[in-house]
Amino acid sequence: MARAHAAGHRVVLVLATRGELGEPVPGVLREGEELWQRRVEESYRSAEILGAERVEFLGYRDSGMIGEPTNDDERAFWQADLDVAAGRLAAILREEDADLICVYDDHGGYGHPDHVQVHRVGVRAAELAGVSKVFEMTMNRDAMLRQMKSGGFPGDEDGDFENRRRAMNMDEMGSPESMITHSIDVNDYIDRKREAMLAHASQIAPDSFFLQMSQEYFMQAFGSEWFIEIGRERNGGAFLDDIFG
Repeated sequence: MARAHAAGHRVVLVLATRGELGEPVPGVLREGEELWQRRVEESYRSAEILGAERVEFLGYRDSGMIGEPTNDDERAFWQADLDVAAGRLAAILREEDADLICVYDDHGGYGHPDHVQVHRVGVRAAELAGVSKVFEMTMNRDAMLRQMKSGGFPGDEDGDFENRRRAMNMDEMGSPESMITHSIDVNDYIDRKREAMLAHASQIAPDSFFLQMSQEYFMQAFGSEWFIEIGRERNGGAFLDDIFG
């Protein structure tokens, strides 16, 4: 997002929910403050850091993690009528005359129901609004496994790679490299990316795994962003490096 903004593109951030059911970092909320209020504030702050010029919420409620009773709440995004939700997003795409849309991959990165629903709704909204370029944001599973195996993350120094891989359910995290079409280098914006993460103080504590990484490890983990362009195959060639190309 920061790289796109710097290149002169208009960036719009749309959120499906206000994150009501997250687990806040202890002590971060002000007296009487609801978590959703803080999450909205943090979203605007993070978007500002990254250069998003418009932020919209679709108005649904957080569904919680998969299998939780909250998945069945009629207000939950997981329960949203596909065409109704896609219609709300399509209206924004039309207003913006959007060139492309980025959504989660078809399993939401790691299976979160709201992330999966973002994929479904986003793909349908693109159809309704006539946006032909649809990109799935994903994680490079093979790159993550290589980094873990080489001790590239804090906590991996003991070399217990197999147990850590199973504990993190890495076989279902992100997407295999063979499916990925684009690798976007964002190292020039890595400090802004870390700052945007820090803006989400109710979700990411200062002593969190992500923020305890050294600058070197952080760049290894977050210096590339990975996308699958729907309708395109890489067929073993080099990754494309610009979703606007």
